[in-house]
Amino acid sequence: MKESIDRQKLAHFGNLELLAKQVVEGFITGMHKSPFHGFSVEFAEHRLYNKGESTRHIDWKLFARSDKMFTKKYEEETNLRCQIVIDTSSSMYYPVNADNKLKFAVYAAASLIELLKRQRDAVGLSFFNEKLDLHTPAKSSQRHHVYLYSELEKCLAGFNENTKTETKATEALHAIAELSHQRSLVVIFSDLLDDPTKTDELFQALQHLKHRKHEVILFHVTDKKNEIDFNLENRPYTLVDMETGEKMRLQPAEIKEKYREEIQHYFREIELRCIQNRIDFMPADIDDGYEPILLKYLIKRGKMM
Repeated sequence: MKESIDRQKLAHFGNLELLAKQVVEGFITGMHKSPFHGFSVEFAEHRLYNKGESTRHIDWKLFARSDKMFTKKYEEETNLRCQIVIDTSSSMYYPVNADNKLKFAVYAAASLIELLKRQRDAVGLSFFNEKLDLHTPAKSSQRHHVYLYSELEKCLAGFNENTKTETKATEALHAIAELSHQRSLVVIFSDLLDDPTKTDELFQALQHLKHRKHEVILFHVTDKKNEIDFNLENRPYTLVDMETGEKMRLQPAEIKEKYREEIQHYFREIELRCIQNRIDFMPADIDDGYEPILLKYLIKRGKMM
């Protein structure tokens, strides 16, 4: 049965602008100015320099050729372009028959669309698993928003064992880097359960986004209690890899310590490398709910501005 996005939940998130007006305004102001400072302006024309003005924008090369002082006049880009990227691989449907990671990402993305729509910002949507499944350019029209909602709602259909897909972010992110308008805000939702031997390739793709002057925010979506803390009952389990179908019988207590050590090390390495590459890394535990996670991020951005 097809599930629809609960618009009442989104309306509640929309009230963030009323409940935390200063934070939201700081966040939006920061997205328009801070990430793109020095890049979000396009040259328009030269204007004769007036004595007493700042010399900051004098075109010294033109002065050398003409012996006259001209300043550069710019047109600022006033609207943000945001590309929301969602990992739709099979592992994102965990836990099955519950509020899974993909549903978390869908509602968080829909909430961001509501926030950006109110600011008349352009927003696009990308889905990836083993390949780039969907990529829409960033637009701000009402018709475009309706289309984005319809695509998001398709992700709520539930897990299909007959159409398993793996997480292969690298090629998709390279494609998104090229397809998205330069200097966009790229917001990624993924559980990052990719091949751990290909972390270097993943960061080459993320660096590609940065090279294209995109600001990148990576929400690491997890079911922390099970996937990271491994808090399973101490009884025999048959664990099934949702992406490959591989099965493993085990007693959680026998591997818990080693498992936690390895997976925490893997995700910590990703977080540190994000910091090194000036990528915002935001842990997102689905048990916390998408609204507190987004509010925490808005507050963080508000304090930075």
